Amino acid sequence: METVRSVTLRDDNRVAVRLPEDVAFGIGTEVVIVRSGDVMTIYPARMTVAEMVARLAEMPRPGAIEARDQGEVSERAE
Repeated sequence: METVRSVTLRDDNRVAVRLPEDVAFGIGTEVVIVRSGDVMTIYPARMTVAEMVARLAEMPRPGAIEARDQGEVSERAE
């Protein structure tokens, strides 16, 4: 685990933390901040289901869909 030190700064009516480039997230990355006492954990937010569906809809459709073999399923030994 990498440890870096930084400083807080005032931005209008907010306080921000400057993240050095080697530990920073990309510009515009939505993050989640969890505070537990004096410890704050920052991690990228997961996509919502609606966002995932929208991203999947943007992907090109496959030219063909491969049919699955309908072979017999053997009984499992107990």
